[in-house]
Amino acid sequence: MAKLIVRPTASADIDALLRLQAQVYPSIAPWKRDQLAHQLELFPQGQLVAELDGRLVGCASSLVILWDEWAEEHTWSEITASGTFDTHTPQGLTLYGAEVFVDPRLRGKRVGHLLYEGRRKLCKQLNLRRIIACGRLPGYARVADQMPIELYARKVLWGDLHDPVLSFQLREGFRYCGIMKNYLPDDHESCGHASLIAWINPDHDPSQSTALQCAASGDTESAP
Repeated sequence: MAKLIVRPTASADIDALLRLQAQVYPSIAPWKRDQLAHQLELFPQGQLVAELDGRLVGCASSLVILWDEWAEEHTWSEITASGTFDTHTPQGLTLYGAEVFVDPRLRGKRVGHLLYEGRRKLCKQLNLRRIIACGRLPGYARVADQMPIELYARKVLWGDLHDPVLSFQLREGFRYCGIMKNYLPDDHESCGHASLIAWINPDHDPSQSTALQCAASGDTESAP
């Protein structure tokens, strides 16, 4: 039986990740090799891959941010520092989901679920307050001439429409928080827009520092 696992990304995965990303998003500029290497250097815990019998079939990239600095409208390029993750800060309480992609041949096979579960486990392990992401809305382009993006998202919430990404994220326990316009201009299927979503860590202990804050201060004994 095929074995599907989620594990931390390694430097040796970079070539396979670049090939897979180009396959998943042929119309969107892929990561650059130095970007992926820099992400691993800054925040190795936040970079995950899904592997099926030794073959990479998915990826989830994230960084930690001070959400108050980004709560207003922002673009993907701004919040990720153009994919370098130089906006990552160990002092933050928010795990920000910068990217998720899955081999198109395995959609519906729970790869995305396992990657999201990997993020939730990481959020709990680090004692972060929440996960926030801006998700694509790839079903919108088909109906963009019929309704504004806000109405499209509401119809997905109501169950009148199905969106491959937002519908999945709602099933994964994320809350829809609004629209980020012009978030990723190259995403033509979403007409550049994204849905702002959040998952609140039920195990967050506000009386304790996060694991990253403890590591940054050298206080490893207080890490959760």
